Amino acid sequence: MVRVPIRIREGASRIDVSVQAQSIRRAVRIAADRYPNADVQVSFPIDAEAFFAGEPGTPAELLRRERSERVAA
Repeated sequence: MVRVPIRIREGASRIDVSVQAQSIRRAVRIAADRYPNADVQVSFPIDAEAFFAGEPGTPAELLRRERSERVAA
């Protein structure tokens, strides 16, 4: 399991989340499924110490909101 920082942009809104999944590709897919109309990208740099996660969680735990900001349009 890995924990990947993901940036989600939809219109003027930006949300940074951490997604736990079996791979980086799966983490992006989980976020894209949750936010289908948004631009979903891996947020670099990835923190090496936080990258490897423990046991898998429930779907609600896989997508954990860390911070959100509203960007001025």
